[in-house]
This record gives sequence, structure tokens and C-alpha cells, in this order.
Amino acid sequence: MATRLALKFMKQCCTYRKVKLNDNFRHNFCTAASAGTAHTPPPPIPKKVPHFSKKGRLFTGAAIGLLIGGGAYASTVDEATFCGWLFNATKLVNPFFAFLDPEVAHRLAVSAAARGWVPIEKRPDPPILELEVWGRRFSNPIGLSAGFDKNAEAVEGLLGLGFGFVEVGSVTPVPQEGNPKPRIFRLRNEGAIINRCGFNSEGIVAVAKRLGAQHGKRKLETTSSSSLIEEEVVHGGKAGPGILGVNLGKNKTSEDAAADYVQGVHTLSQYADYLVINISSPNTPGLRQLQGRKQLKDLVKKVQAARDEMQWGEEGPPPLLVKIAPDLSKQDLEDIAADVVQVRTKSWRENSASPKALLYYVLCIATFFSIVALALRVDGLIISNTTIQRPDSVSQNPVSEETGGLSGQPLFNLSTNILKDMYILTKGRIPLIGCGGISSGEDAYKKIRAGATLVQLYTAFAYGGPALIPKIKGRIPLIGCGAERTRTKKIRAGATLVQLYTAFAYGGPALIPKIKGRIPLIGCGGISSGEDAYKENTSRSNSCPAVYCICIWGTRPYT
Repeated sequence: MATRLALKFMKQCCTYRKVKLNDNFRHNFCTAASAGTAHTPPPPIPKKVPHFSKKGRLFTGAAIGLLIGGGAYASTVDEATFCGWLFNATKLVNPFFAFLDPEVAHRLAVSAAARGWVPIEKRPDPPILELEVWGRRFSNPIGLSAGFDKNAEAVEGLLGLGFGFVEVGSVTPVPQEGNPKPRIFRLRNEGAIINRCGFNSEGIVAVAKRLGAQHGKRKLETTSSSSLIEEEVVHGGKAGPGILGVNLGKNKTSEDAAADYVQGVHTLSQYADYLVINISSPNTPGLRQLQGRKQLKDLVKKVQAARDEMQWGEEGPPPLLVKIAPDLSKQDLEDIAADVVQVRTKSWRENSASPKALLYYVLCIATFFSIVALALRVDGLIISNTTIQRPDSVSQNPVSEETGGLSGQPLFNLSTNILKDMYILTKGRIPLIGCGGISSGEDAYKKIRAGATLVQLYTAFAYGGPALIPKIKGRIPLIGCGAERTRTKKIRAGATLVQLYTAFAYGGPALIPKIKGRIPLIGCGGISSGEDAYKENTSRSNSCPAVYCICIWGTRPYT
């Protein structure tokens, strides 16, 4: 009786807990009980086999077939078409960055480029965009300005996107955090950004380690590829395809700015295809004071001496550029007017409210820097950095009240006017890099017509993503084809062919190489020298070798 009650109790427990008793335990327990009847265990419950419905099987088969068919089709598509798909696909991802904090979005973008999670441009650039500046071959004139990859984390990934050159920095000698956050603000409707980062940098030691590793890797890849194809022209600098610029800055607490720049030259110039002295950021106290006439001369001389005292091979030292601001204080303008332009400083005060004041303002800046650049033999100028002004187009946005430098489309006109005047004043003797407000092929074309040898973008790239790069490169030749297809007038920029007659009758055959050497792209009518074309604001001199807008006879490199 006791045995039966015990078995009944255990059976109820097992049923309640859904636990199956061990057969051996049950057998031993019943044997020891010496009374009652044997109890057979219940049969095991078979496992349920998942049942797929007819619709599920059809869906699975269709998905597998689509995957196989899509892979087979993709394998037959040419590389250029597939590359175009990848760049267009980034348009779907890029809008999600708008929901993130600007600095977080920037950090993710740099990390993605550093890890190779971005498309790689496989389509060759149109030959018409190729140019040679400072002895370096650029595959195209479109570059990424400093500020995006401050610490040289993603050089290979960014060059792989199709930029002709990438500028890293600004890099300071000692690591510093920069200004407190938040320090980046979007003005999305205006296509602009305000930042007050304040040279946040990991320092020249960390950047030098990264550049050294990338330098060796890129150089090895270039050597191996060049051994396979001897006749192929490689566009790039010291380390391989793509040109690398290094932008140097000073520490916020440094008392000797020249020493900071000299230290940057000694440490980083061996990896740079060109160096930039950044004295125009509005977010570092006292930095723009270095744009004064005496201060700039002293600084450039010390940096040049530091560069030239180093040992260089056949390539020679990297060219030295100065990045200038689009705005200066009134006191700076008065000094420039008194020392350089030689006009009464009173005229500024009298006309500061007139429309002519802005033109005078731009002329003063351009005149000053053109004289300094030519006198000190600076290899080039970058025009320009961000502005502390707030144009009318952004004044209604509450974000415009934030302190910092404004970049993007509202900066375009101001920076382009300075670029145009600088080109005229330097007479095309040094290359100029146009930077500020470029967001389309039309903007890049206007910068080139204003005198830029190369152009840079940043803010538009932050908004538009990788798909913007081939779009700009594809538009430049099309815009320049016949200067908006108007062939009944002189083509002011980007002439495809030119003709002369009267001057040839007087000058003879010797005139032909003379004109070709002075300016290769000029209009037709009354041309007897390179200077005639220069007056049309189209030319390049022997040291400024590029105007790129030639019709490529109906071919369209990018779609």
C-alpha cells in the first residue's frame, strides 16, 4: 500500500513539473519496495518536426533564386557600373547621419573610412582632369580639406573615394582636447556648419606613427603595381596614388607659435606631399594675429628654414602653403592699407557702411597676401578658411548666433572674390587652392575660373556623402564644354580649340610655342600673346599649370 501511494505521489510530481523520471532510478525504487505491481514508464514524446507552409517554401526558393541570379548578373556587369551602384547606395545611408549628434556622425564617418567600409572608386578619372602641380601628378583637382581626418586615421579610405588629394590635420605638437562640447552646429537649410573645435588633435607623434605605417604600405603597393605595368602613369606623391597634404597648427597654450610649426615640419614633412601653415582658424586665441605683415614674414622664414635644413632626395622638400582667412580685423586692414596698398586709413572709416567697403576689404586682404607670398616665395595659398562673419542668408537661423567659424555655401561668394583678386595680383605665378562653399560641379568650375588650380570641399561632403565626389568630377568637363555651349563669343574659360591668324602673320612660327608655353586654353580673336588670354582670366603660367574645363567630345565619365 505504501509503495502504491509513493508511486502515485511521484507520478503526480513528474506530471506537474513535466519531468521524466530516470528509468534506472524507477527500477531500483520498485525493486526495493518488495510489494505492489510493476509500473511501466510512459512512452517518450516524439519531437515536433517544424512544418513549412507552401507559401514559406515558395518565398524561400524565390529568395535563394534571386540571390543566385543577382550574384550571377553582378558578376557579368562591368566594374564601372557596379562601382556606380555602390556610390549611389551611399545616398540611402547618408540621411541617417542627420539624426545623430554632428560630432558623433563625424566620428562614425571617419571610422567607416578607416576600416574600409566605404565604396572604392574603380572608374578612372577623365584624362582632361589630370594635372601636374609642384612636380606631383594629380588625377583630378578635387580634394578634401583639413578638418575631416584630423589625425590621419583614414587616408587610404578617403583617397579611395576618388579625391585627387586629401589634407589631414590640423595637427598640433602636443595632444589637446580642443574646446568644450558641443562645438559643431548644423545649419542644414543653408548648407552650412559652424564649428569651434579649437584644433582638437592627438598630436604629431601619434599622427607620425600612422602616416609612417601608411607611407610604407602605400609605397610597397605602388612598387609592386608599377613593376607589372611599366608604361602606366601613376598619379600620386611620395607614397603612392593620391596626394597627401599635412596641415600644421599650434597648441592653444603655446607661447612660441613658430616653434610649434617648426616641430611639425621636422616630424611630419617626410610623409607629406605638401605642407600647410594654418594661421587662419578663428577658434584658437591669437592665431589670426600671425596674419600680420611682420608676424607672417617671420613665421614663414623660420618654417622654410626648418624644411630646407632637412635632408631630401631627388624629389626635394615638400612645397609650403599658407592657409588664409576670408576676414581680418579693421586694425589689420588699416596696417595693410598704410604699408601695402598705400591708401589713407581714413577712407575705410568714411566708407565702412558703403557697398564699396566690402570690395575695398577684399582687395586689401588679397593685395597683402599676394605681396607676402611672392616676396617669401611661398609655393601656394589656400583661400580660404572659415569666416566669423554671418551673411544675411544665415542671419535668420538661431544657430548662427553660436560662436565659431562658418563654412559651407554662405562662404562661397566671399572666398571666391578673394580668390579672384589674389589670382590677378599674383598674376598666376603660384598655384591657388580654392576652398569655401563648393557643393557642386558648377561651384568648382567657378572657383577654377576665378583662378584656382585645385579646389577643396568639406561641408558639402559632410552633407552629401561619397556620392557627391563623382558627381562633381563628372560635371566640371560638361560645364566647361564650350562655356555653356556658347561658341559665338570668346570662350572665357575652358576653350576646346583656339585659332589665330593676324598675329601669326606678324610673329611667324616662333609665336606658336611661345603662346602654348604661356597658356594652353584660350579663346579666339585678337590673341597675340599669353597675356591676352590672361586678361580673359583663363590662363595658367609656367608654375600654375591648370585650367581643366575642356570638352571631352561627348563622352560622359560619370553617370
